[in-house]
Amino acid sequence: MKKLLNVYQSANNIDVALLITRAGVAALMLVHGWPKLEMLFSDGPAQFPAVLGLSATTSLALAVFSEVLCSLLILVGLGTRLATIPLIITMLVALFVVHGADPFARQELGLLYLMPYVALLLTGSGRYSLDYLLLRTVLKPTYVRTLSLQ
Repeated sequence: MKKLLNVYQSANNIDVALLITRAGVAALMLVHGWPKLEMLFSDGPAQFPAVLGLSATTSLALAVFSEVLCSLLILVGLGTRLATIPLIITMLVALFVVHGADPFARQELGLLYLMPYVALLLTGSGRYSLDYLLLRTVLKPTYVRTLSLQ
């Protein structure tokens, strides 16, 4: 019980939580992005909203880029902070442009996706990621050591 009430978390617990968050939100967003990818490469015209003065095909391509490619990068933890930026923009566009006039129930999903993306932008990918592996092997070990002490 005492462990459940402790507000101070170990670094390992935080890294595991970031891994679960990354893998979970990336897998769930891939479920939304995959049908858009299929729509983008289908023969018919894009049945997608044209937003911010862009054509429907361009809007769809940008959504596919963020929801598929950026989600895959987040899943493996490669360039996580950069990969969250297009997803944050996509969720903001979905919230305020596409579903701006809709009731809250239609906006809620975008908000639920937006929150972990903002958290990952602020925290990074954690120890269980390709970002950490590359940082550890490519950069000098002293730099990694100073990062782990912070």
